[in-house]
Amino acid sequence: MVESGDGRPARLRQDEDVGALTVRTVRDEARIAGYRTPGGNSTRAAGAAPALADEERRALLDGAIHDPHRLLGAHPAAGGTLVRTLRPFAETVAVLTATGERYALTPEGEGLFAAVLPIELGDYRLAIDYGGAEVTLDDPYRFLPTLGEIDLHLIGEGRHEQLWRVLGARVRRFDSPPDSPFDAPSGTSFAVWAPNARGVRIVGDFNYWNGTSHPMRTMGASGVWELFIPGVGEGSRYKYEILGRDGVWRQKADPLARRCEQPPANASVIDDSHHEWTDAAWMERRVGYDPYHSPMSVYELHLASWRPGLDYHGLAEQLPPYLNELGFTHVEFMPPTEHPFGGSWGYQVSSYFAPTARLGTPDDFRVLVDALHRAGIGVIVDWVPAHFPKDSWALAEFDGTALYEHPDPWRGEHPDWGTLVFDYGRREVRNFLVASALFWCEEMHVDGLRVDAVASMLYLDYSREAGHWHPNAYGGRENLEAVSFLQELTATVYKRVPGSVVMAEESTAWPGVTQPTHQEIHGTGVHGLGFGFKWNMGWMHDTLGYLREDPVNRRYHHNRMTFSLVYAFTENFILPISHDEVVHGKGSLLNKMPGDRWQQFATLRAFLAYMWAHPGKQLLFSGCEFAQNDEWSEQRGLDWWLLDYGEHRGVFRTVEDLNREYRKRPALWQQDNSGAGFSWLVADDTDHNVFAFVRWSLDGTPLVCIVNFAGVPWEGYTLALPLSVEKAPIWDEVLNTDADRYGGSGVGNLGSVTAIGEEWGGWPARAVLRVPPLGALWLVPRQLPQYVEDVEGVGEGLEPREHEREEEGVVAVVEILEAEEPDIDELAEPEPHAPEPVAAAEPSLPSETALERGATASRLDPESALLDDPE
Repeated sequence: MVESGDGRPARLRQDEDVGALTVRTVRDEARIAGYRTPGGNSTRAAGAAPALADEERRALLDGAIHDPHRLLGAHPAAGGTLVRTLRPFAETVAVLTATGERYALTPEGEGLFAAVLPIELGDYRLAIDYGGAEVTLDDPYRFLPTLGEIDLHLIGEGRHEQLWRVLGARVRRFDSPPDSPFDAPSGTSFAVWAPNARGVRIVGDFNYWNGTSHPMRTMGASGVWELFIPGVGEGSRYKYEILGRDGVWRQKADPLARRCEQPPANASVIDDSHHEWTDAAWMERRVGYDPYHSPMSVYELHLASWRPGLDYHGLAEQLPPYLNELGFTHVEFMPPTEHPFGGSWGYQVSSYFAPTARLGTPDDFRVLVDALHRAGIGVIVDWVPAHFPKDSWALAEFDGTALYEHPDPWRGEHPDWGTLVFDYGRREVRNFLVASALFWCEEMHVDGLRVDAVASMLYLDYSREAGHWHPNAYGGRENLEAVSFLQELTATVYKRVPGSVVMAEESTAWPGVTQPTHQEIHGTGVHGLGFGFKWNMGWMHDTLGYLREDPVNRRYHHNRMTFSLVYAFTENFILPISHDEVVHGKGSLLNKMPGDRWQQFATLRAFLAYMWAHPGKQLLFSGCEFAQNDEWSEQRGLDWWLLDYGEHRGVFRTVEDLNREYRKRPALWQQDNSGAGFSWLVADDTDHNVFAFVRWSLDGTPLVCIVNFAGVPWEGYTLALPLSVEKAPIWDEVLNTDADRYGGSGVGNLGSVTAIGEEWGGWPARAVLRVPPLGALWLVPRQLPQYVEDVEGVGEGLEPREHEREEEGVVAVVEILEAEEPDIDELAEPEPHAPEPVAAAEPSLPSETALERGATASRLDPESALLDDPE
């Protein structure tokens, strides 16, 4: 509650437009503040104020004071009201009352002015003369705190989940008393956590970066310092000036700033959002969104370098249609938070509540998110709670002590990155980080967070040599405080933001990363971290390692491609081909592929089809969708001109078609996290570099993927099929990465294959295929107009049409009954095929028969003949 000028409570209105009130010069100050002054210029006499004690005076002038409001502002006194103000460089100061009276204050030296007014003072203003330029201003020290007792209690407990609403700089507007001649006071409240400071002042444009006149007060034992400054509004730059226990003043940017200066400048900027969201339909749908059984295809990018020159508004115009053209469901931004060094790509964060000013204002960022939501695209941002930079103006030694960072250098510094590590055991620090995550989800409407460098948080010995780390209380290497923080983070985000996703970039075998926080892991007493998804770094390393090998040598590395299915269902995985794989001399994704130019493009297309079909959601970094030649650099944009070349356009079309087929094939996303959604068909064909598997939808509809990573085609390749010939006589080839459309050689199966009703490898049917070189095929059972279990006695008026194909001397006959008006009542519905359920941690493997036959017999059928003529 805030006191109005006559001592009555004033109602707080936080969301009204205050307007730009930035003070440029002393002579502009009165014009900008825009206060009405009551009539009457006669100055009345006021009594002398009692002198301050020397110790109090020195503390006030030096800024080493915890309660400046006790000495400044208006206070009841013997004979009337004592008014004291601190206005350095002022020549005269007078008090203007609501009744039109003017009382001169007596100079006390060093900018102090005071007097005892012979009245009970209500609403008032200060008339300040700076040598010929008199300005009328409100007094910051007549206002009550803008933080309430509940706020302070929650901050002390580390449980204020909307911390950004009470700390930082907040534009506010108050109501004046009905009979006041003055304009309603408006300004900015400042609040900062600095528990070890001896004094805190605010410096900024509005006081010419001299904080003498604006010391802040502490709020009890909370460690929070607060001050409301009237007449200061949106767009003003500011910092906190903090006096440490060592007697050193430090100017610090606001940890809760929601807007910053564009680097290399580093001041905080007062912000007040005026954006009107237009994504209500999206936000309503998000509440019920189930990411685990829905398609999720993520496009990762660096905002500043995707198309250099585009700001947030330009990105809002160009990015959504581009993503819709490619068919991605989500976009992931590398950290949009403000950061001092552009070469860090945003991973060394200085402001956890502010989007980078390099591309515009916070409202401009909201415009981008809004546009993506209207286009049906989810927004994920990289978020970095693992470490922060040592810049002296940011979080490091914020109040002169190790406040945000752990005080133990062996736990508070990251040896590889030259950064500081948060103190996860300190409740206020945890609150700061959790509130930051919620801010992006609630205030910025982002749909998910990808938490960076989780492994560095989980282990006390991460990147540390023996003897340079302290074990935990149980003698282990696990950072128990970080584990507790991550559990609190995920539980709080999922509680407050239903439908959001929180992903972990975790590169070790830590158990239960995506298990709920209340769930114990295999009776160990350890509970899950609560993430929704985990980046599958092992899959990425193994797969790219296999692909780097020449096709001739890949047979010796076959297990790299099958190993991921041993653990594929132990966590909810994202398959990442991220920025980390195309930087720092690693080369582009295209140039990781061996062979000549054609082979590189063909291998890349086959790999992408394999990736999209593999269990798990997929993420692809920008530029990979059209086979960028050079590795990525934040200093330049992508090589968009490559799309003018056929082979690059072919990769672009491949990704486009992969996403289109992916989104309409539930088999590829409904059971990503269950072994029931996957079955091997070919896992052991090392001689031919072939892999084949089935993905199952919940209703038993399959999709078969076969990939050939050999440099030659395989003619007459026999492949098991998961449905009987009665249920699926024809399988359509819905994707062939070797198609002419993509720049391939055109080897394929003329759009479909015919099933043969013979058991093969424990499966009910088989087919004989042409498998393209360095290519992948996706096969789905053709959806027939009707399916007849038993045609005997049914078919009166129907004309059977017989298709015959000779395979191994066996005639496969498929009777497809066609009629103009079939009797639906006489036709039986097909029974959906449902594979036997498999435990989540035990993926479906080939049957014993498949292992025996597949290991001993070639899958190539020498007697089969594939017709070149489609007739």
